[in-house]
Amino acid sequence: MRPIEANTETDLARVWEALAGVSDPEIPVVSVVDLGIIAGVEIQPDAVTVRMTPTFAGCPALDVMRNDIARSLRDAGFDSVRVDVVFDPPWSSDRISDDGRRKLKEFGLAPPGPACRGGLTEEMIARVSCPHCDSANTTLESIFGPTLCRAIHYCNACRQSFEQFRTALIHHWLSDKTMLVLI
Repeated sequence: MRPIEANTETDLARVWEALAGVSDPEIPVVSVVDLGIIAGVEIQPDAVTVRMTPTFAGCPALDVMRNDIARSLRDAGFDSVRVDVVFDPPWSSDRISDDGRRKLKEFGLAPPGPACRGGLTEEMIARVSCPHCDSANTTLESIFGPTLCRAIHYCNACRQSFEQFRTALIHHWLSDKTMLVLI
């Protein structure tokens, strides 16, 4: 193993290259970098620390991602690796890269919309463009998809069901005062 040259651009590039090769275990076409869950990287003379912000606190893939990140960095030549889960800054769907959004769509998942900082409407939840035909004539079938970060929609134009990687919001009240938990 080659020693870490603290904070050199070369080592930082090696770290980011290794991280770009770590796939999300639930959506293997996107990397942890594509999803924007890497909040920061710190290189010290004897260790690399990665700060990871999950898409939501209860993500069942969290331990898998932490282990995959550490393994990838050790394979890249870094002996001492620490992966810290942090919630500040909070993850937002705005952190997904353009390439990540493209990969989600090609995989058949509708990418999330903007993070809704100005508020959430039922229209924003229900209407998303179909990743197969780009039609906006879609219907929300179920807010609960196969994983906690996805919802199921139906396209009325091409008659395909599809999943949407949901916009990050927690505990937002809709107009009917029903509490909805979105991720």
